[in-house]
Amino acid sequence: MNIELFVKYLKYEKRYSIHTIQSYETDLNQFRTFVYEHCSCFGKDDEACLNYQNIRSWIVELSLNDINARTINRKLSCLKSYIKYLKKQNIIDEDPMAKIICPKNKKRLPEFVQEIQMNKLEASDVYTDDFCGVRDKFIVEMFYNTGMRLSELINIKHVDISFSDLSVKILGKGNKERVCPLNSYTINIYKSYKDKKLEHGFGVSKDDWLFVTDKGNIMYPKFVYQKVVHYLSKVTVIDKKSPHVLRHTFATHMLNRGADLNAIKELLGHVSLAATQVYTHNTFAKIKDVYKQAHPRA
Repeated sequence: MNIELFVKYLKYEKRYSIHTIQSYETDLNQFRTFVYEHCSCFGKDDEACLNYQNIRSWIVELSLNDINARTINRKLSCLKSYIKYLKKQNIIDEDPMAKIICPKNKKRLPEFVQEIQMNKLEASDVYTDDFCGVRDKFIVEMFYNTGMRLSELINIKHVDISFSDLSVKILGKGNKERVCPLNSYTINIYKSYKDKKLEHGFGVSKDDWLFVTDKGNIMYPKFVYQKVVHYLSKVTVIDKKSPHVLRHTFATHMLNRGADLNAIKELLGHVSLAATQVYTHNTFAKIKDVYKQAHPRA
């Protein structure tokens, strides 16, 4: 299989993020290993193994290993992209995915933190006053203030923060830039954080990374993820706690307070409005609660 060439194509032509490329490569290698071990493909032309029967067998194998439908569909989407690339390169003629029926995803509403819990986190003393504490508070507030993704947060530089119009420039998926407003509260945290960085001798020039580790090194996803989980655990008992939950929280709270869905779409960096509409279900749930409390016959 031409996985290595496909990875280069994703990196240099499609300009996908490192995280996305790694996911694609992992899924494709997993499929290749499966067909070699279970489908008598070892030693054969790789593309000859890319057929309906083998793909269908892989889906069954994943299902038997309790892999959920959402994950399976993500892997199949990766395989579709790879097949599309092979056809574009005239390596294969037919699409072996044409007859594949993808498993149905269970509808799952985005989990989010209640507004009262976010206010409690803001007012609490869980953050220390040293560099690490101020940085951690800034990380949480940036997620909640802008709804940005984890990959977007760790790639912000100081030059991307604008004091003049209280905003942050974000480089999103597909290298698309967007600008999100920042409130004065978050800006004040940034000023404190910047002072702490200076005290520690960490860079604060325009081209320096905004967020750094305790030792001043470039920030990485697992570090941020663990910090967010730690602080959210102080105020909520929801099952899932992550930076993406704060993204859901941002969108849900904005919508609950009357924000336009199209505006939220732009702030989140969604390409399609359909991706944003999932948050209307959470809003409707709140409307039902209000209805039950207010209507005499509810």
